[in-house]
Amino acid sequence: VVQGTIEGMIDDVYPRDAPHLAPLLDQTRTIARLLDDLQTLATTEAGMLPLHQSMTELGEMLRDVAASFAPAAARTGVNLTVDFTAEVSLEIDPVRIRQVLDNLVTNALRYTPEGGAIALGLTTVAGHAEITVHDTGRGLPADEASRMFERFVKSADSGGSGLGLAIAKGLVEAHGGAIGAESAPGKGTTVTIRLPNSGRAD
Repeated sequence: VVQGTIEGMIDDVYPRDAPHLAPLLDQTRTIARLLDDLQTLATTEAGMLPLHQSMTELGEMLRDVAASFAPAAARTGVNLTVDFTAEVSLEIDPVRIRQVLDNLVTNALRYTPEGGAIALGLTTVAGHAEITVHDTGRGLPADEASRMFERFVKSADSGGSGLGLAIAKGLVEAHGGAIGAESAPGKGTTVTIRLPNSGRAD
C-alpha cells in the first residue's frame, strides 16, 4: 500500500498533500514499530539483550504505570488500582521491566469492558518479587492462556502484531525471571511476573 501510494504520487496520480501523506506516515511508523519489535525479540531469544540495571523500587514503578494509564482507564470506564503492602527493591533494567508492565496493562485495558477492573499487585515469595496484573475481562480458555506468550499469537480483534507478549516473556527471562498467566472464560486473566533478587539470567 505504501509503495503503491508513493508511486502514484510520483506519477501524479495522487496529490502530494496532507490527506494523502498522513496515512503514509502512520503506516511507516507501524512498520518501524514492527521492525523494532522483531529486533528486540530476536535479541532476547539469542540471549544477547544488554540490560542496564540499577536498584529499582518496584512499588514506585507500579504507581507510575497506574498513573500513566489512569486517563485511558477513565475513558473506558475501567477501575485501575495498585495494591501492595511492602516496598520491594531489585537490581533490574527499569526501562525493560517498565516495557513489560506497559504491555501487560495495555492488553488488560484492551480486553476489560466498561465497569471492569484492573489491579496491579506486588509481593515477595521465596526470595522472588512477584508482580501481578489482574483484569476482569472476558478471559481465555486454558489452552489459549498457555499460548499467550508465543510469538504471533493474538486474537482476531487485538489490532497488534502478536509480538508484545512474546517480547515481555523474553525481557522477563533475560532478568532470570518467569512469566505466566491464569485465565478462564468470564473470569478474567491474571498475569504473574516472578523476578529473582539476583535480577539477571546467568
